Amino acid sequence: MKTLHDKVTVITGAGSGIGRSLAVQAAQHGALLAISDVNDAGLAETVDLVKAAGARELRSDRLDVADRAAIEAYAADVAEQFGRVNVVVNNAGVALAGDFADLDPDDVDWIFDINFWGVWHGTRAFLPHLIASGDGHVVNLSSLFGLISMPGQSAYNATKYAVRGFTEALREEMLIAGHPVGVTCVHPGGIKTGIARNARVSAREDQSATAEFFDKKLARMTPDKAAETIWRGVRRNQARVLVGVDAHAVHHFGKLTGSRYQDIVARVSKVAMPGKKVV
Repeated sequence: MKTLHDKVTVITGAGSGIGRSLAVQAAQHGALLAISDVNDAGLAETVDLVKAAGARELRSDRLDVADRAAIEAYAADVAEQFGRVNVVVNNAGVALAGDFADLDPDDVDWIFDINFWGVWHGTRAFLPHLIASGDGHVVNLSSLFGLISMPGQSAYNATKYAVRGFTEALREEMLIAGHPVGVTCVHPGGIKTGIARNARVSAREDQSATAEFFDKKLARMTPDKAAETIWRGVRRNQARVLVGVDAHAVHHFGKLTGSRYQDIVARVSKVAMPGKKVV
């Protein structure tokens, strides 16, 4: 896929952050768009921005990617309306902070339902349409934390490693079968979005301190710049897209140190990360 012009492009989690920027830039490049989010207000703002960007055709829906039946119905409706689907970006995602022993099982189910099963079911529902299009592409959002693991992020790490493993296997299967579908796994570093402020945390985590640590120490790149990097990777049919200097640095750090990175990360995190609450 060399261009987004005239390509029917589906983007989940388009109500803010990277998803919104992906949608606006796709519209600027002539894509026909189907965007969704669970946040009605945020989605409405994205709709206005996408229209202002010159969207040729636009569909917007409230969609909970954790609902498999809803995703399956949505995929059928989008394909019927547009007649085809060329690109699916499984972008919707959430965060959960807290040490493994402190996490509530319901919160763990919540993050897996969105971050992993949302990607799995979204890909599964749209894949037949992508194959039938003759020029399809799957874009799945993993993370910097799908390259190395971080303390206090065990559930988030697990979902993003799962997305990475699934996406890389899917790409291999598309190559073996000779299907006309590119597959890209995206690993953003610290992007200036609201994911940390909207995250769930364990009882021992300080929500505001955790969000402030991410926003001030880790979030370096704007969503617009991240979206530019992602779309460039899609046009080049890259298997893996690293977004941001931090993602590249962490990728090479992990390769250089092997499993020893865990000891280094533990030592640094012990002094750098916000402290725990006493409960």
